[in-house]
Amino acid sequence: MQVQNDAQPYDTINITPMLDLAYVLLVIFILMTTAGVQGLTMNLPKPSNKPSTEKHDVKVVQVQQGGGVTINGAGVSMAELESQLNAAKASDPKFNVMIKGDAKAPYAGVVSVIDLVNKLEIENVGLVTGRIGS
Repeated sequence: MQVQNDAQPYDTINITPMLDLAYVLLVIFILMTTAGVQGLTMNLPKPSNKPSTEKHDVKVVQVQQGGGVTINGAGVSMAELESQLNAAKASDPKFNVMIKGDAKAPYAGVVSVIDLVNKLEIENVGLVTGRIGS
């Protein structure tokens, strides 16, 4: 009785399980990186077709290049800014705040002003994208 040995060595490797694992790791990586992204919550005003006849005070808060803050052109600290915005809100609850950041200003300064405005629950807030008065 003779046994035939038809077993030949494999000349290819099955990479399908390795590709499945790579795709699963890729999906997990994508999900984990997008879950870590955080943002700011702001209540932006809704556009209206009716022109407003109401006139409210406007406070322009600008974050300077060195991190300093001005309100309507006068330099203030964050504590003074908070007290001035509180006083303006007490006199006119619907006053407007426009936040402008210098192109070279630290982003953290702009975020801290936005956080302050949110903390004071000021409703009419705008972010200035162009130049004011220049």
